Amino acid sequence: MYRCFGELLSRSAGSALASGCVDSALPVSSSLMRVRRYADAADKPDDPNFFRMVEGFFDRGASIVEDKLVEDLRTKETPEQKKKRVAGILRIIKPCNHILSVNFPIKRDNGEWEVIEGYRAQHSQHRTPCKGGIRYSMDVSVDEVKALASLMTYKCAVVDVPFGGAKAGVKINTKNYSDNELEKITRRFTIELAKKGFIGPGIDVPAPDMSTGEREMSWIADTYANTIAHTDINAHACVTGKPISQGGIHGRISATGRGVFHGIENFMNEASYMSMVGLTPGVQDKTFVIQGFGNVGLHSMRYLHRFGAKCVGIGEIDGAIYNADGIDPKALEEYKLQNGTIVGFPGAKPYEGGILEADCHILIPAAGEKQLNNQPGKDTRTKIIAEGANGPTTPDADKIFLENNVMVIPVSAHTQLK
Repeated sequence: MYRCFGELLSRSAGSALASGCVDSALPVSSSLMRVRRYADAADKPDDPNFFRMVEGFFDRGASIVEDKLVEDLRTKETPEQKKKRVAGILRIIKPCNHILSVNFPIKRDNGEWEVIEGYRAQHSQHRTPCKGGIRYSMDVSVDEVKALASLMTYKCAVVDVPFGGAKAGVKINTKNYSDNELEKITRRFTIELAKKGFIGPGIDVPAPDMSTGEREMSWIADTYANTIAHTDINAHACVTGKPISQGGIHGRISATGRGVFHGIENFMNEASYMSMVGLTPGVQDKTFVIQGFGNVGLHSMRYLHRFGAKCVGIGEIDGAIYNADGIDPKALEEYKLQNGTIVGFPGAKPYEGGILEADCHILIPAAGEKQLNNQPGKDTRTKIIAEGANGPTTPDADKIFLENNVMVIPVSAHTQLK
């Protein structure tokens, strides 16, 4: 049902976009978005609860495909029984199955003790193992990991990858901790996950996410393999995103950014789609702006630059830069590695306004969730939004983009496993 739901949703959304009429894709018998509570999520103040926002988008998708799912159900049940079966399955898909909340102490380098807060959400075990990244951020909360785990389930279903969705978060600012302290936190969090059965090659497989990478994955694999799973020959398969020397694979670091590029490329090579937004096909000579110059933003920029597009703006939490003549990705990467920031980069000027409102053909939000809300949505001057982050577009902004004929390429269109 998940796979069928994903395929139908992709097909229905694509046909609606091609026809230029989203409403026509909605079945009359579904009572549309009001019954599905999509409108409820959208009508709140423009900072909706992230998990409710994701549920709202799920409800919207369900309303599009529910009648088709009932029609395609090959059983001897009556039409009414079929409707109840499909409604029941959709109701089962929606909530998170398991949520683990942990608090554990660590001793800081200065001798002080601190209690660390962490979470792991397993949205679905319809296919195992569960799959999803671990992020370190002060914005981590129960609702955030639930929402991100849900999105992982739907992304895997849309591209028919045999995993359920999961996500984890540890509520810390990595800049405030030494490498030794981060290792303590990572290893202890791994033990907490393992004690409750929230990690394992056939159970739940984490991966890098915000502020985590190969180093953290190697700590997790080492901890798991040398404790609870010391007799398991496949123990190091408990995480992906490991260093090459420890069983990782080439291309993993750039995979998400490369997926963003291919998602953009596939849509922009379709003349029918480009005619709808008034652009010529192809990425050649198109301008783009990226919010967030982390792993996703950097590699998206690299691939687009390589194929002839021009990056005119980059925004980060501490500032933004702009150059109408283009920004060189290699030079900017080296500058950030040396200085820890993009601010002051000699190949561009500071950008005083909101980078999400900069004039460009393609806007790539590759930072946190809910960045494109009501205000940036109204002021955005772009033709295409390619979501590099999870859930960057709020329901209010989504409505504005539909009204203004802005194409939104969802994160699921370029899914790369976390």
